[in-house]
Amino acid sequence: MLKNAMSHLLGARRSHEPRRAADTGTVQLPLPPALSASLGCDAVGVPARYGFRLMSHLPRTGCVFADADRWWWIVPAGSDLDLDWPRQAAYAKGAFVPAVRPRLIHQPDNRTPYTPPIPLFLMVCQVTGVTPSWAPSGGARAVSAP
Repeated sequence: MLKNAMSHLLGARRSHEPRRAADTGTVQLPLPPALSASLGCDAVGVPARYGFRLMSHLPRTGCVFADADRWWWIVPAGSDLDLDWPRQAAYAKGAFVPAVRPRLIHQPDNRTPYTPPIPLFLMVCQVTGVTPSWAPSGGARAVSAP
């Protein structure tokens, strides 16, 4: 209960505007203050043309941000470990993304901002036509499906 109260108190101090990173041309996606991000945050971006299809097929969707080029899903920090995300997907540590004006287009009904990374990974592979690969970091990249 104390942890929940602290997250509300600290969350109320968070900005609703994306925070710009110095000299990198990226912005940090701002989570709604009422959500608890105790696992840290990374983001997975896919081309905007896949956005609606992914969202409609995922069993649960956390916070999703969008700009003209990409849709960004918030995932727990470290969701890139041992997952070979397709080349069309962009993985952004700390949710610092190369977006101009990302806006929140979906907020979950529960208190967690996360989209489960494994279902998201499998759906991104499916819509991009890539065979899923669980190669360790630094291993071979996923190959396009025939």
